[in-house]
Amino acid sequence: MRYILPLLILIVSCSAPKRAQWHYKRALANGLQLVQGSDTIRITTIDSIPVIKNDTIVWEKVITYKDTVVQFRTVTLPKTRWQTRIEMRERIKIEKIKGDTIVKQAKAEQRVTYITRWWPFWLGLAIPFVLRLAWSAILSKLNR
Repeated sequence: MRYILPLLILIVSCSAPKRAQWHYKRALANGLQLVQGSDTIRITTIDSIPVIKNDTIVWEKVITYKDTVVQFRTVTLPKTRWQTRIEMRERIKIEKIKGDTIVKQAKAEQRVTYITRWWPFWLGLAIPFVLRLAWSAILSKLNR
């Protein structure tokens, strides 16, 4: 009984060719373009053939041509939303770089823009010292 369910799922499940066909249809629906192209390659060979003329063997050159047709497929995938977003960012950056830029020269000035406040530092050092003295005074009065 426990083997029937896995066996049933195995029999009824989608096969690999059906899944591939489904994915191919979905890709075509989303903008896949399949372009078939072909190219012809011509191969030239030079052969030498022995020919008998007047009781002598003469080698004659023969040029032969062989044509080969090569077919190839070019698949153009549509760009994802993320790819188009990155492409637009790059395009905007290039346009900003190509635009007029204003160059300003900086003046060399040295300014102190902050003031160090030392009182929290000294207070942080003094409070534990004062607390320790107070604690020791309280303990010495209790011990008498």
